[in-house]
Amino acid sequence: MNNRGITLIELIVVVTIIGILVVALGFEFRGWMGGYRVESQVKEMYVDLMNARARAMQRNRAHFVGLVNNQYSIFEDVNENGSPDAAEILPTFPKSLNYDIQWNGAGSQITFDTRGLATTARTICIPSVNPDVNPDYDCIEISFTRINMGQITPRGGACNAANCVAR
Repeated sequence: MNNRGITLIELIVVVTIIGILVVALGFEFRGWMGGYRVESQVKEMYVDLMNARARAMQRNRAHFVGLVNNQYSIFEDVNENGSPDAAEILPTFPKSLNYDIQWNGAGSQITFDTRGLATTARTICIPSVNPDVNPDYDCIEISFTRINMGQITPRGGACNAANCVAR
């Protein structure tokens, strides 16, 4: 006999294998998307910090970055009084964040002087909200002369420059 077709058993085996692959890839996709969202937020903050630093040098005025749990704002010291005033906030700020941020050091402000140098070293981190999410970038290290993105190592470690490893 020359049977041309597939049996019910073969069909069930193929459908089961495809189902297992779909479920496994679905969980992997959720973890990947979570990591992407964290990285996206870190990269946006990085760009804003670099722009504030460049504006400070270009305009020869101090710029301030105010940090709160789920938002940040950038101010330009127009009246040159050395502190951020409500009228000095740049357009498009404050920016709300999807994840709470942590930072080391006292105070909730980062200052870039007229030469673009940070007056205090600081590390900004997004603590891990899900152990399955492993983003490539989840911290920003601000030294007096540089701003670098990195990853907190070891996972869940303290938010400081020693644990924010540049990638």
